[in-house]
Parts: sequence; C-alpha cells; structure tokens
Amino acid sequence: MNITIQSVRFDASDHLQQFAQQKVLKLEHFFDGIVNAEIILRLDKSESADNKISEIKLKLPGGELFSKKQAKTFEEGIDLASDALRKQLMKWKDKIRAK
Repeated sequence: MNITIQSVRFDASDHLQQFAQQKVLKLEHFFDGIVNAEIILRLDKSESADNKISEIKLKLPGGELFSKKQAKTFEEGIDLASDALRKQLMKWKDKIRAK
C-alpha cells in the first residue's frame, strides 16, 4: 500500500508521520485490497482547543472510503478517523461478499 502524508499550515514531526502510517497499515488487517492511502493533517484557524483536523482517504478497487475527524491532538484525530474507516471497511467487505 502506498501512503502519502500532507501537513497543511505546519510541519509534521517524524513521530507523527510514523504514528499515522502505523495506524493506516493496521487497516490492512481488515481488508488487504487497499491500493493507497492519503492522510491530510491540517491546523484549523479557530482558536478552540479542537483545532486539529485529520483526514484519511483510502482507495480501494472499485471505490474510495473517507473519514475526517477534528480533535485536540493529531494522534487522537488519526485514531478516530482510522476507527471510522475500520467500520467502513467491514461494511465494504460484507457488501463485496454479498455479491
């Protein structure tokens, strides 16, 4: 799986990039047909504590899955987004099996 990480309005640390890659790689346990993953980490302009946005887009054979979460830290946002994608992958897999 090819993983690309973009950070908007800040420079992502190596630790954050490795964390994001590990979380996305774990999604392959649920569905091994993932072609590539695009992770976008963005700082929101608002002054609230929940100003970190994490987006993950997975390209699959025959479609795409997407999750966008806003949280206090990028790690928390990536966790929430990967959990949402895990659920979507399970539904996707069930849909494929039903065909």
